[in-house]
Amino acid sequence: MILVTTAGKVGAEAAKLLREQDVPVRVLARDPERPAAKELAAAGAEIIAGDLAVPASIDAAMTGVSAVVLVSPAVPAQELNVVASAARAGVAHVVKATSKASADSPIARRRGQSEIEQGLAASGIPHTLLRSNAYMQNVLAVAPAITATSSFGSAAGKGRAGLVDARDVAAVAAVIAASPTGHEGKTYWLTGPELLSNYDVAAVLSKLLGRTITYQELTFEQNKDAMIRAGVPEPIAQQNAQAFSLTAEGDAEWVTGDVPAILGRPARSFEQFAADHATAFS
Repeated sequence: MILVTTAGKVGAEAAKLLREQDVPVRVLARDPERPAAKELAAAGAEIIAGDLAVPASIDAAMTGVSAVVLVSPAVPAQELNVVASAARAGVAHVVKATSKASADSPIARRRGQSEIEQGLAASGIPHTLLRSNAYMQNVLAVAPAITATSSFGSAAGKGRAGLVDARDVAAVAAVIAASPTGHEGKTYWLTGPELLSNYDVAAVLSKLLGRTITYQELTFEQNKDAMIRAGVPEPIAQQNAQAFSLTAEGDAEWVTGDVPAILGRPARSFEQFAADHATAFS
């Protein structure tokens, strides 16, 4: 049995892929009645009610589990609860979805990821780290602006990123969780096939949608305020704007071949991603 800790964009896709291979999957869900959880149940996943802040509920979900796909909003206390539960249960492997984490990062969630990684290492559980570049799915956050105004803005400036499709991250997690031999102690840096700036993103969307999509470079404060007005909680808007500002400085300008090396196929391109989500932008 493989336990997936949340039914977000990576966790849900990993669970679906594992079920397609007839691998037993259990998904921890705070509310099993939510559509995402019900969809996974329909695909054959076992849905168990639980909360990452409640160790007893994690212990119940961990029964009989051989591997864990650990993905969540990077709250250290919660993920470390999962690590402790996995250690108590004798879990053989943890696949940890993470980012370019560091203890001295200016971004709180990256510092949190570093704390979680340190706890996972200290636990002694064999594990694999999946360090993802920026998700292509993040572009969906500006889809309403693109739909309404044919434009979007960011503090990323002209910075480029090795954007990766979350579905590819999920596929890598599923492969390793199902067959972890050879992946113990490894760290993989997951990206798409190329470096893209937001000007490149605008060009791809313009071609796809048949109308000109423009990109505007914003300051940190402009970007943060725009996200807050769109309903993003202030602390998250702050961290997102910080990440975009770092992208402007070259922080995300890296591409690797880890996705195709593990999956045996090319990583999805942004063109593929945009085509798959065309209705969101139109």
